[in-house]
Amino acid sequence: MNYGLGITEEEFPGSATAAERLRFLVKYAVLAPSSHNTQPWLFKVGEQDLALVADRTRALPVVDPNDRALTISCGAALEHLVIAARHFGCELAVEELPSSDPDHLATIRLVGAVTSDAVDHELFAAMPHRRTTRTKYEDRLLPEELRHACCNVATERGTELALVLDEGKRAEIADLVAEGDRIQFADPRFRRELAAWVHSRRSATQDGMSGESFGMPDVLSSVGALVIRTFDMGKGIAAGDREKIVNGSPILAVFATRDDGPKDWLTTGRVLARVLLRLTASGATAAFLNQPIEVESLRPRLKELLSTVFTPQLLMRFGYGSSAHQTVRRPLDDVFM
Repeated sequence: MNYGLGITEEEFPGSATAAERLRFLVKYAVLAPSSHNTQPWLFKVGEQDLALVADRTRALPVVDPNDRALTISCGAALEHLVIAARHFGCELAVEELPSSDPDHLATIRLVGAVTSDAVDHELFAAMPHRRTTRTKYEDRLLPEELRHACCNVATERGTELALVLDEGKRAEIADLVAEGDRIQFADPRFRRELAAWVHSRRSATQDGMSGESFGMPDVLSSVGALVIRTFDMGKGIAAGDREKIVNGSPILAVFATRDDGPKDWLTTGRVLARVLLRLTASGATAAFLNQPIEVESLRPRLKELLSTVFTPQLLMRFGYGSSAHQTVRRPLDDVFM
């Protein structure tokens, strides 16, 4: 089966060196989700290990000034790599934040063989099918068993996944999202940064978001970028997002951590990746709604709404919706140092 980037799992070099096997596994790491599809990761292959490095040239200084979302994206790539390794029967040792270099997010080593289980294979098979679906979702909840499974992923990592099903609370969160939309789009810097990452899937950069994410044909992505850059559409986007949440989002999900530093962000990314793959494997989907977290003045209000001592890191919608196109990925040679 082809899993993207022109690779098939039958090509896994099981009898090759550790470096060759780790390099192969990166092909699955880069299928992870990232903010604005910036793909802000680099990998350095050693003889016996692999370094995951933050690519801060792909940062979003306006919407993500502390590189919180960037680090979460890299954590998701790390978890994809771990899941792929287990599928192929490889046991990895992962050391997070192993040095004083803030860009060096993890060191990964092959330490032996492991017996894969059904969950390993199920999550691996979901990788090429995982999508962000921004349309309205069907009016039905995820099965209780699936909801518990997703929450358990977070609990096992010492984090929290709060699922909001209550209609009144979802409406209050929708108001926060709408307020965040208005604040962000009123800022010309935000609009310029967002527009800079709107590209056609045919673009040579092979990154960013297609105009389809904003309801237009892919070939008109450049027009969409111009409109975003030029006009404050916050009021209309806020109204659309609020409607989508209130009437098209049966479950809101908030990923949260005890503290709020690089270690917590990396862990959030790892939890996020595993939860999204579990949803995909069950036929469900998700989309990001991070405005109340990106706008710093709204984050405490979201935390208060949730009545939690944990710090919100991601806000998402979970549900069942129509399929979307797979986002493009950069050539593999571009992600190796």
